[in-house]
Amino acid sequence: MNTVNTVTGTCTPDELGRTLVHEHLMVGFPGWQMDALAAGFRRNDAKARAVDMLQKVQTHGVKTFLDPCPMDLGRDVEFMAECAQASGMRIICTTGGYFEEQGITFTFRNLPVDDIAAIYEKEITDGIGETGIRAGLIKIATGAGTVSEYERKLLTAAARAAKRCDVPLISHTQEGTCGPDQIEIITSEGVPAHRLLVGHSDGSDDAGYHRKIVAGGSYIGFDRLGIEAILPDDVRIKHIASLVNDGHERHVCLSHDSTCNWLGRPILGPGLVIDDPDAAIAEMMPHWTPTHLFERVIPKLRDAGVSDEAITTMTDENPARWFAGSEAP
Repeated sequence: MNTVNTVTGTCTPDELGRTLVHEHLMVGFPGWQMDALAAGFRRNDAKARAVDMLQKVQTHGVKTFLDPCPMDLGRDVEFMAECAQASGMRIICTTGGYFEEQGITFTFRNLPVDDIAAIYEKEITDGIGETGIRAGLIKIATGAGTVSEYERKLLTAAARAAKRCDVPLISHTQEGTCGPDQIEIITSEGVPAHRLLVGHSDGSDDAGYHRKIVAGGSYIGFDRLGIEAILPDDVRIKHIASLVNDGHERHVCLSHDSTCNWLGRPILGPGLVIDDPDAAIAEMMPHWTPTHLFERVIPKLRDAGVSDEAITTMTDENPARWFAGSEAP
């Protein structure tokens, strides 16, 4: 792949520089518009907040911010472009649908798989809606423990589109499961495993699971740093250091899956509604910010024996290699 689509144009993989591979400027769970009890969305305030966050990230040398918000979680590529222009950050968006339990399923459930693939291709080659903004890669997602038929359909469509458009894929895995299944599905369509970054693999404390992803040839995302309600960061750091010590640093990508702005009130389950997400996150997960990697995690990685060279491999070189279509031996 010689060029990468961003929300404000194109670049080459070598121009990506230090990259956060999985963060969000804005997210809305399906149906957020129906919640009349939620605070109203103020676009200008949300933009100011996002630009401020992007500028803070830039002080740590970050050049590229990948926002893999799927179609059905409030994706707004014009908002991304406005934030990119105001901050000077390079931002990449995705096409693709979310996993069955939390996505919007009616249309894709009833469309033929090749129509879904063609939709993904159109968003990559022609642009999203009437915006002219082109997706730079494809998002795939699976639920906890097993891949549903609906999810398999979307993964198959994504693989076919990725193969035809020569773009990478990035995934959501629920509870750190189904990474090897994702690899099997996309490779069965002729897509090399190294075109996939298996996201949220740090949701699992199973070193064997991590090794299966690496052995399968994919990039592996330790990309929920700061979400200690799922797994303590010290456990994540232990696993990252172990992978590096075993010579697998060329597989690892780092990020947080942070969300700068929420559309509506986040709902975690029946009756589990977060009325004030900013206050709740600050109390429960105070380090869940896109600067956390640089302020706290990297110093701990160094203390664990991870070299600066290996850190640069994970933060700068691996994203460029992934977009270029290079293997992670």
